[in-house]
This record gives sequence, C-alpha cells and structure tokens, in this order.
Amino acid sequence: MTSAATDFEIARHNMVEQQIRPWNVLDQRVLDKIHGLARDRFVPKRFRPIAYADTQISIGHSQIMMTPKEEARMLQALAIKPTDTALEIGTGTGYCTALLASLAEKVYSVDIIEEFVEKASKITEELGLTNIEFEEGDAVNGWPHHKPYDVIAITGSYYQLPEQYLAHLKVGGRLFCVTGTEPAMKAQLVTRLGEDEWHYESLYETVIPSLINSKPKPQFDF
Repeated sequence: MTSAATDFEIARHNMVEQQIRPWNVLDQRVLDKIHGLARDRFVPKRFRPIAYADTQISIGHSQIMMTPKEEARMLQALAIKPTDTALEIGTGTGYCTALLASLAEKVYSVDIIEEFVEKASKITEELGLTNIEFEEGDAVNGWPHHKPYDVIAITGSYYQLPEQYLAHLKVGGRLFCVTGTEPAMKAQLVTRLGEDEWHYESLYETVIPSLINSKPKPQFDF
C-alpha cells in the first residue's frame, strides 16, 4: 500500500512526462524545477486529489490555477535566467511564484486579494524561498515600482494588454500574457527588442479569468 506522498510523487512524475513534455516543453531546467516542487501543497485542500491533473483548478474569488502544461509553457517561453528580476501579476496560490523564484534572482509578486498574498507568503517561506517580495495591490494598469524588469508573468487575462506593461520591460525583456475574449483567448510572449520595438509570438489558445478591474471588450451599438 503506497502512502499519499508516494502517490503524489508518482502523479507529479506522470504530469511532467505525460502532460508537460508532450506539449513541447523540453527545457530541462524548467522540467526539473516542476518535478521538484510539490504542486499539491499549493492547491486548495478539497482539490488536492487532482493537483496533478490536466485541468484548471478553482482557487476561490473567481480565480483559477492554469493547467500544469500551460504553466510550464509560460515558464519555458520566458526563458528565465538566474540573474533575472521577475514581476508576477496574480500571485494566486503561489505555485508559479515559487517556480519563478527557483529560476530567477528576484521575484516581485503582486495580487489584489489579501488572502492569496498571505497564504503564498507563508508556504514559500516554509519552502525556504527568500528571493520573493509579495505585495498587495491593484496592478491592472501596471506596476512600475521596481521597473525595469527582465521578466513579467501575468497570470490573469486582458481583453487588450495595457501599454504600460510594455514600457516596464528592459530591452531584451520578456512578458507573458493572455489576451482576447472567450472562447479563444491567445497566450503570447512579448519581447522588447529596442526602445520602441516589441516582438509578439503566439503560444497557444486558452481561456482564463480576466484580471480583476481590467477593462472589458468595448461594446459597440449599431
């Protein structure tokens, strides 16, 4: 009879090999970090049995955890270096925060929901991650406090990404965001190539909740 911990370890291994790797996530550094972090510790208790399933998980306040393969694709696309300073908009459970912190030199993580900030701060502290600064606030229109950033990961969606975020990036910096409307939003990577030049790359289609207070799609009357 296996223990719950062993069951989770097997599920985590299967998640990496059967969901994430087949979805074109081949960066070994990203795979190793995901394999080494217990996702079940971050999932709300009632959903722990599906912590490693290929599904979005509700975390309360009308927010979700992205699927594991989406989180992995995001991390791979951001190509995080050990010297990078990263900004995360949407702390959520702190799972992606912890992964970002294991890859970057410094992470600033912002959420408008106090409960998310408190819980994520507690669990990452228990894990010994000391390079994260959690901040509570509304970052829907940008978070310039520590700019410029090498990496920006936005884990809620926008109808259209605010231009302020483009200016927050260093030249050479990378930003992940999800934009558009249901039923087919677009996950994309934005890279700042120069002072006034950005490159946009579509990664995959998905649907995730919009950031709280973000502007809805304009309504036109004819």
